[in-house]
Amino acid sequence: MSLDAGGVRHFTDVDDLSRTELETVLDAASGFKSQVERDEPHPVLERKTLGMVFEKPSTRTRVSFETGMTQLGGHAVFLGPDDIGLGGREPLKDISRTLSGYVDCIMVRLFDHADLDELAAHAGVPVVNGLTDDAHPCQTLADLLTVRETVGFDATVAWVGDGNNVAQSFVLGCALAGVDLTVATPPDYGISEAVFDRAAELGSAPTVTHDPEAAVADADVVCTDVWVSMGEDGNRDEKLAAFEEGGFQVNDDLLAGSDAHLMHCLPAHRGEEVTNAVLESDRELVWQQAENRLHAQKGLLAFLLDAL
Repeated sequence: MSLDAGGVRHFTDVDDLSRTELETVLDAASGFKSQVERDEPHPVLERKTLGMVFEKPSTRTRVSFETGMTQLGGHAVFLGPDDIGLGGREPLKDISRTLSGYVDCIMVRLFDHADLDELAAHAGVPVVNGLTDDAHPCQTLADLLTVRETVGFDATVAWVGDGNNVAQSFVLGCALAGVDLTVATPPDYGISEAVFDRAAELGSAPTVTHDPEAAVADADVVCTDVWVSMGEDGNRDEKLAAFEEGGFQVNDDLLAGSDAHLMHCLPAHRGEEVTNAVLESDRELVWQQAENRLHAQKGLLAFLLDAL
């Protein structure tokens, strides 16, 4: 796991976990999920506080972390752009040091990954990446939990779409878990070679193709995400054209003859990267996947705060 000079453990991307630690977090997530289903309290973070710093808007990240801390017996404090003025009113390192005196853990949802690294470098408590433009590791934890619950880690998984932050963390997570992954992206919208190198060091890099039909041919699960991410509206038309011409929409034709399940991290742009028919079909694991953000993040928080 990522450590700063003071020995504090951070979660900036999914490969900050070892394979054993990943299993520990997912096992804890499964346990917490079962306790929720049985209406059993599990206040393992009683009197602990999570500070939540947001530059980007959020539905799932904010609600899942805030609800998760409540279920764990703790408390979450929301700090939006107007509350904290990240990097404007005062340096990032001052914000990090100040928050570390108040809370037990800091979760951030930011644009620039370098800002996350700077906050973590000066924090006296664990810092969790709730999303940056480079990575979305908490989503990957939920994705892996969903794969493990449904088809198991010996399954074949395909990523079809943009090589964005969600895809990059997913590549690392699949390598860490030993999941057989194929990634299909248009030629100009692929995943960073540095991410593939990190995946290879963890276990194995994914198979890479520009042919979505080849990627899904033998897949047990097909994953996708929006083609145009937050902050990319300037090249929206160009990106849409590339994905449409390449046949990257997950639709009935692409999945014809396949029993593959569908995963999507949401929000979905129905009619772009995925059709309404597929999203509303019996294939979908999307809502299970969305719920699993709550349980996976609870497992992570309990792990980081030595409550397992």
